[in-house]
Amino acid sequence: MASTSRLRLVAVALAGLAPAALISMPSAGAQSVFVRPDQNRPAGLALLFERDIADGKQALGVFGISADPVQPQVWRIKVWEELPNDVKVRSETVQCSPTAPLRVTNDGRNLILRELNPGGVVTPANRIDHLVWWATCFPEQAGKDPNSLRSLALQHGYSGNRVEREQVVPAGNL
Repeated sequence: MASTSRLRLVAVALAGLAPAALISMPSAGAQSVFVRPDQNRPAGLALLFERDIADGKQALGVFGISADPVQPQVWRIKVWEELPNDVKVRSETVQCSPTAPLRVTNDGRNLILRELNPGGVVTPANRIDHLVWWATCFPEQAGKDPNSLRSLALQHGYSGNRVEREQVVPAGNL
């Protein structure tokens, strides 16, 4: 059974899932004039990683971080996912509480709740979740390797021993 705070967090996340929750710039073929995404990044973007790939750069960042007006330690953010010919901007919710660190994201069809373990092991499977979480909860750590932040997590009351979980809720069920 879902707790009241979990249901409130899902409601907050859903509020951010308006039709613009997943915004994608059209690819080069869809326009007569192509604008390079890396030249049009939003102000205040905290770049989490950037690497060269075929035809340009791949990058990930967060911006537009704002505190939830109702729930303490809950933040609303925008995640910028950039490829050389495409950008996706997702509205997400992050909870920074030491007792329930969480990232709520979506894939355009499903709401995805990921319980995190700050200070625990970070692998390729959960790296982006931790990069986004650290950049939101501790902006001065944006872009740093989450595996190097264990002692900071412990200092702030995170155990580093939580079991990470993922729950996928089809948007049709919301």
